[in-house]
Amino acid sequence: MTEFQRFFSQFMYTGEAIAALVSIIYFNREKKLQWKLFALYLIAIFLCESSVKWTEKELRIDRVIFYNYFVMPLQFIFFYWLYAIKSLKKTKLFYIFSVLYFAAFIPQALFFEGNKIVYSLNYTLGCLFLMILVVMEYYQQVNSTEILKFSTNKMFYINLGITLFYIGTLPFMTFMSLLWEYRDIWDLYFAYFQVSGTIMYLLFASSFIWGKQN
Repeated sequence: MTEFQRFFSQFMYTGEAIAALVSIIYFNREKKLQWKLFALYLIAIFLCESSVKWTEKELRIDRVIFYNYFVMPLQFIFFYWLYAIKSLKKTKLFYIFSVLYFAAFIPQALFFEGNKIVYSLNYTLGCLFLMILVVMEYYQQVNSTEILKFSTNKMFYINLGITLFYIGTLPFMTFMSLLWEYRDIWDLYFAYFQVSGTIMYLLFASSFIWGKQN
């Protein structure tokens, strides 16, 4: 890892730590199940990142397997649930996207095992489903009678954060191994990946601070 990459690699971890801390502080103030689970989710993500960062060698954690088969599915399934069921009230959409996302593991295991170019198949598909939910959420917010009170809407902060990070870094995560041959572009996109991730987690923390109970 270059000095450039090492410098930016600390950004998102700091954002995750802040989001987890705010989640702990505001946990008992939240009344609805989805926001309590959102707080627990942020704490869990921080603990996952910490386990890799500080105890990877001691625990013999395979970083690729850990992220691809646990951390990323946890993130996608949670957000599918939060968006489709809790916000958009479309339960069937949650099950459809979840089943299709997990089904993408099958061709990866059978045909693309060890192929780094298509290793991000699950991530790409997961992000595309999440992007659909993000657009639907924006549409719902814009057409809501509460649009003028967007600053107190928790989903506004969450939606903005996911747009910047998951949607904004989709090309980078999809073509990461191909971009590696163009190091200047790779480094710049890596910096955006870390900075946008930091902003996303700060927005998640802001949703607890400025978002109000309905």
